[in-house]
Parts: sequence; C-alpha cells; structure tokens
Amino acid sequence: MSLVRVVFLSLAILAGATGQYGYTERQTLQLRSSYDFVIVGAGTSGLTIADRLSQALPSKTVLVVEYGKIEYCPGPFDPPTNWLEPADSASRWVFNSLPSPEMKNKTAFVTVGQVVGGSSCINGMFFDRGSRFDYDAWTDAGGPEFARSDVKWNWKGLFPYFKKSVKFTKPSHSAAQKYGYTWDESAYGGSTDISSSYPPFQWADQPVLRDGWKEMGIKPVKECAGGDKEGICWVPTSQNPVTGRRSHAGIGHYANVLPRANYDLLVNHQAIRVVYPKGPQSGPPVLEVLARADGTIFNITAQAEVIISAGALHTPTILQRSGIGPASFLLTANIPLVLNLPGVGSNLQDHSGPPVNFNYTDFPSSLFPVPSSMLNATFKADAIAGFNETPARGPYTLSLGNSAIYVSLPHMSPKYATIISKIRKAVSSGIAASYLPSEYQSIPAMVSGYNAQLLTLADLLSNPEAPNLESPWATSNISPATTVWSFLLHPLSRGTVRLNLTSPLAQPLLDYRMGSNPIDFDLHTTGVRFLRTLLDTPAMKKYGATEVSPGAAVAGNETALVEYVKDQIILSFQHPCCTAPMLPKDRGGVVGTDLKVHGAKGLRVADMSVSPLLVGSHLSATAYAVGEKAADIIIGQWKGH
Repeated sequence: MSLVRVVFLSLAILAGATGQYGYTERQTLQLRSSYDFVIVGAGTSGLTIADRLSQALPSKTVLVVEYGKIEYCPGPFDPPTNWLEPADSASRWVFNSLPSPEMKNKTAFVTVGQVVGGSSCINGMFFDRGSRFDYDAWTDAGGPEFARSDVKWNWKGLFPYFKKSVKFTKPSHSAAQKYGYTWDESAYGGSTDISSSYPPFQWADQPVLRDGWKEMGIKPVKECAGGDKEGICWVPTSQNPVTGRRSHAGIGHYANVLPRANYDLLVNHQAIRVVYPKGPQSGPPVLEVLARADGTIFNITAQAEVIISAGALHTPTILQRSGIGPASFLLTANIPLVLNLPGVGSNLQDHSGPPVNFNYTDFPSSLFPVPSSMLNATFKADAIAGFNETPARGPYTLSLGNSAIYVSLPHMSPKYATIISKIRKAVSSGIAASYLPSEYQSIPAMVSGYNAQLLTLADLLSNPEAPNLESPWATSNISPATTVWSFLLHPLSRGTVRLNLTSPLAQPLLDYRMGSNPIDFDLHTTGVRFLRTLLDTPAMKKYGATEVSPGAAVAGNETALVEYVKDQIILSFQHPCCTAPMLPKDRGGVVGTDLKVHGAKGLRVADMSVSPLLVGSHLSATAYAVGEKAADIIIGQWKGH
C-alpha cells in the first residue's frame, strides 16, 4: 500500500568521546512503499533490534516508528542542578495510576521515555543485572513447554547477550584505589557502543553505609553482573567513561551507527494498531500510524514482520487497540475481537517499598565533599567546570550512585519459611486466584499461570543466594534525614494496563493493585525490620545515628508496621514490566519463547513487557539483553530468505 509523503525529522544528538556535541541529520523525503521489518518503538530494545537487523540482513529494509523525537538526554543530575535536585530531562510520559485500595488509595507515579532512546534516555543510569536465579525463574514459570524449548531465556541463555549488549570500561587505577571499586571483566566483553563504567567520583561519606552493611554481616561481592549478586555490590553506570554523559540506545544504536541504506527512523508518529485484513493467520499485519504533526492516519506495510517494542505500558495498549487482548475487555471497549489473549495488559509488576529514616547527630565536618557542599558557589562552579573537562571529573559524573545491597529473604529473617509456607498454601487452597483482578479469577489460564508464578517465586524466595531486597545509596548526608529504602524485588501482587475507553489514543490506565496479595505486606515488613538493624552497628553509632521512623514501638507491632508501610511506601521505583508475558497460552501468556504473539502471524513483541516475572534489578541492562536476543532469533529465522 503506498504511503503519504512524509518528512523524517532528525535533530541534535550527542556524539563523540571528546565530550563535544555532534549533530547527525538523516532525512528521507518519502517512506518506501513497504518495509521488510517494521519496529514500533525507538526505545532500549527496539533500537537494539533495528541496529542488529539492518546490519545482519543488508538486503532487508527496517523502519522504526517512534512517538517522540530525537533529543539530547541529560543525566539525572547534570549541571546546572546542585545535585540535591534532579536536572531537566528528555521528554517523558508521566502516569499516575489508579488508587490502590490496599495501600490507602495511594497512586503510583510512573515515567517512561518519550524520545528516541526510550527509557534509557531518562532513567537513573544504574546499570545492574538480575541474579542468575531471576532469569532461571522465567523458564520455571513457563513450565514443561518452556523447559523443552530450544530457545532458552534462563541465565545461561541470556548471559551471552548481556555481555554482547554493553562495552565495559574499567575505572582508572587511581579511582579504583581511592574508592575500592571491584569488577570482573569476564562478565562483559561486548564492543557495542553502549557504555558501562564507574565514575571518577564518590561522595566522601559513601563508605559510612558500606561499613554499616558489612557490620550487619552482608558480604561484598567482587562482581555483581556475573549472575551472583547476594551481598554488597558496586554497580556501574550507563555513561561514557570519558565525557561522563549518559550512554543510551539513541546514541549507541542509532546516532553512532553509520547511515545504512536499509535503516529508516520515522519520529513524531504514533502507532495506533496492527491490522489483519484477512485474519491473524494472514500476516504479517499492516501497521496503522498517526502523524502527530497534522493528524494524518496512514498504513505501513511490512513484508516480513511487525515487532512491537513500545514498552511495558504502551505495547499492551497497541495490542488492545488491534483487537488482541482479553475478550471481555475488548467487548466493553467495542473493539472487534481478533485474538482472545487475556494476558495482554495483565501481570503488571514494579518494584516498590517503604523507607527507614534516621538522622546523624554527630556527623563530622571532616567528611568532605558531601552533597551539601554543592550549596557552596565556589565548589559548585568547580564541579561544573570539571564536568566539561576531558576527561570529565567531579560530582556531576556520579549520577544516582553506584552502590547497593541485595539481600535474600533467608538472610533477612529466620522466619522466612513462614512466608514461603503462606505462598504455597495460598496456591494449594485455591485462595491465590482471589488476589487476581476480578475479570481473571474465572479464566483457567490466568489462574493457572498465576499459581505457577507464585510457586516459582516461593522457590526463588527460599533461595539464600537469590536477593529479594535492594537498598541503593550514594551518600548518607542528605538533609533533613537520611533514608535507606527497602525495594521489594519480587512482588506477588499483579496489576493491569488498560486502554482508556474515553480516549483510545490517549495514555493507558494503570491499575497497580499494590498489596492485593496480602503476603506482600509480610515481605515489606521483613525488609523494614532488617534495615532497622543497620542503626545498631558500630559504624552508625559512631556518628550518632538516631532513628526517625518507623521507630521501635511501630516495628515491634506487626499491625502498626503494616500501617507504616501503607503510609510511607513508594508504589513505583520506575521499573514497570511484564504486561505481555512470555508464557504458554494456557498460562496466560502473550508470546512464546520465539517472542511471536500466540496465534498472530508475522507479529512479535520484544521489550520488558515480555518478562513473565520482575527481575531483581533496574531494567535497562535486561532490556538491552532482550533486544539482543530477540534480534538473534529473528536474524536466525530470516538469514538466507
């Protein structure tokens, strides 16, 4: 089908290792009449796939359709911010979820990238991977069908793609000596232009908490990207090791890729839906898009495949507009049913958690610099100058930090077995289904899939080497109180992403349903109690650490502590996933191990929506690995065609 004449817009994007900004302009005055591969979403996974396909299959044409534009993507604390407040960001979508009744009707505040580069353009640049057990759990949740599959998404099957997806630069000898950085280069090895590195700066009080964690018995891990993660971790940053600037997919998989005759990018266009004129087995489908500049709607024809890589919040929306999703919801939305896949938009998961707050009453002024030093005009001016040097130096190279603890449930509480027993009993008694959204409680596939997930999580949580709590930090000296956060890495509650029925092209409605599985409260309170023991360590007592909340009285009463969790919890640490899960259809799955949508010819999904279970890490590194593995699967199918 021929296309309207459009102009492809390409704007400024950062470039070289010298720290200067370059501009790349790639214009096409007219789209081709058709493409072999059409990728929806120029995000972390989508651009990875586009780069790899256009390189490996030079005779095939690749088009990426992106809602946003090309922008410069600053780090979270780039100048001129004072580091105590976030910097301006590249464009992003901002969501406020529906209220979660079990959390006193709190809403989740969620942002995702609306820019070429996707969420790799706006995240905190914390570049960690999950433990090997997180990814092994993906296969376990898929049951015998996935265990028999030739395509493995366990740790062994993903680790080569983690290595391929990033170029690691070890820190300088002086920085390693000064801060105690540790690493193992065998966990890396790629030459991809996505950078992973350690900054040449840490706040002077960063070791205070590290000492406290050690005194709690948490052991340092030399390298946490190699699959073994339980302990104290140094975590690299997704940044250029010379300039200190953000490294993201818009650079590594587009701007720094030499122009290819078969690789096009169409920005400022919204993918509305995929259309199967003759039914879902007649694919590949046609992609219907909206030009945001003038409201024109037109079709793009794919000869080989359409690959949806719009992220965990937008991929299910596109599928639902296409008539692919839960039949009951599509009926309500007055959308003709193409494929009844109730898992589309189900299974929403994210990291959440409450804080433990304390003050230092005897913090030495000799520890310099700390974040409050940025309030000194002379110090801040030098910090800005340092960020613009080559190589960059100083506080602005730090981003959100490089340190975190990752602790398993057995190492948090000797009563962990009671929680595991609760999970297993909820499945065996049949009560687990009542924790699902009401529309899923009578669908056998959704109940079966959720039960399988819970049993997989019970095994995972009982493993002393599999972390279930994260607490990241960069400093101890942020006024008025210091906070250590308890990130619940493997929640049991499940939410939904649904098309907005009053405005189908607007942003979807998120229902996080946090706390809908009450066992999550056992996990939250266990994490809070564990973190409170930090204040009993000699390192904390040395500086007069005094607890602000929750306090001994609250922590000693389970009912009161649950109320504290409800009052203080952050419902989203910006890691939504799992809304088009890679599971068998009879377990509520949307895609198989080949990432093909069940029953839809010529249609795949490849982004963090395919993760069946939330991993115990920030999601950027996993999203790159998913893109790399997806590209390999697709190339393997089409090589020689």
